[in-house]
Amino acid sequence: MVLRPLKRHAAPHTGLSPNHPSLNRRAHQPSPSWLQGRDPLGGQSGQEEDNMGHSEFDPAIRERRPWNAGRMVGAKRALKPQQVWAIRFWLDRERRLRDRALFDLAIDSKLRGCDVVKIRIGELVSGGRVRTRATITQQKTGRPVQFELLEAARSSLQAWLERRGGTIEDYAFPSRTDHARHLGTRQYARLVDEWVTAIGLRREDYGTHSLRRTKASIIYKATGNLRAVQLLLGHTKIESMVRYLGVDVEDALTLAKHTEV
Repeated sequence: MVLRPLKRHAAPHTGLSPNHPSLNRRAHQPSPSWLQGRDPLGGQSGQEEDNMGHSEFDPAIRERRPWNAGRMVGAKRALKPQQVWAIRFWLDRERRLRDRALFDLAIDSKLRGCDVVKIRIGELVSGGRVRTRATITQQKTGRPVQFELLEAARSSLQAWLERRGGTIEDYAFPSRTDHARHLGTRQYARLVDEWVTAIGLRREDYGTHSLRRTKASIIYKATGNLRAVQLLLGHTKIESMVRYLGVDVEDALTLAKHTEV
């Protein structure tokens, strides 16, 4: 028995392009509202698919491991003064000139990570010397913020920039792969992980925001002046800064206890 191939009937000639909308109406028709967001084969996606076949009261659901188990969610911890100096000592011992300058700048400037890595040499240097006070525009808010650079930070930055070279338009901390670009925020985060684990801290508890919070937390604990910390951090609302620092009723009562009239 010989099987003959099926004949394909040619579509009538219309003189239109095969991709003309009138010949492909079905592809342009929107899905019905009851079908949108669902699997075309009738299934469900995401968490609903994972829980299919279980009731919310089943023991199996209650025994499932939460996604954030063992992780620290929310604000990262600020470093303590002795931890700051421990990291500085480790970086000096390892002769990490760039990292020491980056760490000191992050501590003194109290900037977000995206602003730290994008800072240019001209924003730090004037007349061949590192400025004692600098001003940058924050990427997140678009507002200018000032910060002081203390002697330790000025010394490490001066040593790094003399070694690094470049012009005032160059980034202070260039990328390893392309010196015309700045250090990436993810690489910066990996460096912070390395620094904190080097002195015995858990990397899950600390991050780039820990460096931003460190000096602000120390100033607040020493003075209790929320307005001053707000100006230093560049926050627009004092309410958000209160949550940021973790100020609670106990802090307020402690301040009241040590204030005599």
